[in-house]
Amino acid sequence: MKISFSWLKDYLDVAMTVYKVAEVLTDTGLEVEGIEIVESVKGGLKGVVVGHVVTCVQHPNADKLKKTTVDIGGEHLLDIVCGAPNVAAGQKVLVATVGTTIHLENGESFKIKKSKIRGEVSEGMICAEDELGLGSSHEGIMVLDKNAPVGEAAADYLNITNDQVIEIGLTPNRTDAMCHIGVARDLRAGLLRKGVSPTLETPSIESFEVENTDLTIKVNIEDREACGQYFGLTISGVEVQESPDWLKVKLSAIGLAPVNNIVDVTNFVLHETGHPLHAFDADKILSGQISVKTLPAKTKFTTLDEKERSLHENDLMICDGDIPLCIAGVFGGRHSGVNQDTKNVFLEAAWFNPVSVRKTARRHGLNTDASFRYERGVDPEMTLYALKRAALLIKEVAGGTVSSNIEKDIAQSFAPAKVAMSYNRVNTLLGQEIDKADIRSILESLDIAIVKEDEDEFEVEVPTYRADVTREADVVEEILRIYGFNNIELPKRMSFSVMPNNYLPSDLRSQMNHYMAARGYFEIQNNSLTKEGYYTNYTSFPQEQRVHILNPLSSDLNVMTQSLLFGMMEVVVRNVNHKNPDLKLLEFGKNYFKTEKGFKEEEVLCMALSGNYNEESWLDKQKAASFFNLKGDLIALLSKYGVNVQQEKPYQSELIGEGLEIISQKLSVAKLGLVSRQVLKQFDVDQPVYFAEINWSNFEKVHLRAKKVYKPIAKFPAVRRDLALLIDKEVQYADLYRAGMKNAKGIIRDINLFDVYEGKNLPPNKKSYALSFKLQDDNKTLNDKVIEKTMSRLVSVFEKEFGAVLR
Repeated sequence: MKISFSWLKDYLDVAMTVYKVAEVLTDTGLEVEGIEIVESVKGGLKGVVVGHVVTCVQHPNADKLKKTTVDIGGEHLLDIVCGAPNVAAGQKVLVATVGTTIHLENGESFKIKKSKIRGEVSEGMICAEDELGLGSSHEGIMVLDKNAPVGEAAADYLNITNDQVIEIGLTPNRTDAMCHIGVARDLRAGLLRKGVSPTLETPSIESFEVENTDLTIKVNIEDREACGQYFGLTISGVEVQESPDWLKVKLSAIGLAPVNNIVDVTNFVLHETGHPLHAFDADKILSGQISVKTLPAKTKFTTLDEKERSLHENDLMICDGDIPLCIAGVFGGRHSGVNQDTKNVFLEAAWFNPVSVRKTARRHGLNTDASFRYERGVDPEMTLYALKRAALLIKEVAGGTVSSNIEKDIAQSFAPAKVAMSYNRVNTLLGQEIDKADIRSILESLDIAIVKEDEDEFEVEVPTYRADVTREADVVEEILRIYGFNNIELPKRMSFSVMPNNYLPSDLRSQMNHYMAARGYFEIQNNSLTKEGYYTNYTSFPQEQRVHILNPLSSDLNVMTQSLLFGMMEVVVRNVNHKNPDLKLLEFGKNYFKTEKGFKEEEVLCMALSGNYNEESWLDKQKAASFFNLKGDLIALLSKYGVNVQQEKPYQSELIGEGLEIISQKLSVAKLGLVSRQVLKQFDVDQPVYFAEINWSNFEKVHLRAKKVYKPIAKFPAVRRDLALLIDKEVQYADLYRAGMKNAKGIIRDINLFDVYEGKNLPPNKKSYALSFKLQDDNKTLNDKVIEKTMSRLVSVFEKEFGAVLR
């Protein structure tokens, strides 16, 4: 939210710097995120002064140039070569001195230097208005009044002022502060608390009057839930033209481009009062009546941006009979707006239902200054004031006469909210006792009136512009932000509760994060809201199980996520596009599902690998990440926290093309594999991506059951033996590992697969596995007899269970 400091001071006489004001606003809860210096004229006319042309003669070497001497109040006259046809001796002009930077209208700039032009010295430049950013004319130099003081800075002579724009990080609930008067109200309350008593002055509308009723346009609300009140009046005989400088300067300071005097007034009043307005060309309202209603679905309507839109049956429209003129509270129509030919204006001010406006704006992908405010709720008590204020300003800048009574239709009544309070409860919520007089003073400064009061209890009436203050806690928060968060004393003793579990879940996550970070993984965090389009082409995510957002901010954030894979793929795409293709990612999150019994959340820990697994070095070349890299990292993580892999099952889904499911204690702990071609194509990713998902609930169950066992370092040596087995292609290493460990308990410490061969000289559908076995006894040194007996038993098991043959 941008607030012009000079504009703000029109309502509140603030005798302090913008930086002090920023401190006060931040203390009251309107956090200032930045302050920007805005120049009404680029460069601020630095180095440009008023000069007097003393002499002007023909240039000896050029027909279209003049040689002049100019007095700028210095010790000597300046020699300046000028090409303007209207330059003459005796004139007062604007001179850009040597070293001055000239900013042209087309965005280019150049610095004035002492130079020679056709052999004659030139020590500056006599300027035209377009060369200084003061206009568009380049027919000749600017000629000033003969009384202009020589040597005076051009900025002072022309009253060129810079503005300071305050950028406020506005929270969604503070609809009252979406305008200059609203910020001025809060600033006044903050200053009163600091002992400063400025007067808040809002523009008077007492001079408003109806001059005739020659052009009356009636109004009628048909959808009385979506529109609470509607006011309108006509102004005839206006002259649509460029706005005066004061109006253009104010709008430009907050980043708005001036359009014409009528539109600029509506924008000015919007940012002054926070209430949107709309101006129609009254001559295009043929029926003589405005109707506020909905139209049949798929009705075509062309908006101001030249786009034809298909209306929804619930879109509230401002209509001329059945002809749509404007999307209510959102965007105007192309054919009914004000243009250079407009002579008569119909001015609208209304209160529209925030939910209705929000849904319409989202459906059409529109986000305007008007919808931004209507969506959050505008002050219904400001509607009539804003209308009269705009009418007076239009008469001031465009002429015309008010040619109708204020036509109105009021469908809903609005009353200030009343909240029951207790002084004791206020102090309890604040955590500190505040004097009753201070509480009353703060409430009074916020226009919150105390309507009933006894010794402890009281009732307050909240102004309608604070639609977010409806509960006792809300009022206490208002008291606190003006009293000052920094004025609440911290207690000397603080108490907190400790969870009875053996560990804090957050600690376990933190430990796992640190462990994976040590293995080169980066933790990411994606939004729980995502795009429904990600799931529409997958049967494993049926429509009825999706959790939809009732009022989505956009179509990209309209459902809750059902797989963290899509968010990870967004991160992969972004990094690959930014030339960072080597990725190790980790994310904690939740998947959300709608079931017959309600809603279900599944917490998961996900990992992803893509690109190269290791960095290039003198010792080793880069190697592409593989499924086994991901599996190794996953098994290492599970093992560290007591989850032993007891079974591996082949796994395949629409998201995972080839993979495994890991079972521990009969629970599915994790699934991992190569991301399917369909997903890679969906995100236009060419390199393989490997993905793993840990079911956090099952992981916790297994983790909590695990017992840590500490053993001393073995005193007796280990022995290694190798076997080369010819087996069927369907047999997996995990099957051999489990069978080997099961049948040689106490002696076999580890089994490792160190070579796989498939190809020539092997029977069809066969492969060769080379396995190493680590044998060790904790109580004695193994002899050959025991070793051979153990290996023979293993070979027998492999032959019987898997049809293995020794090579």
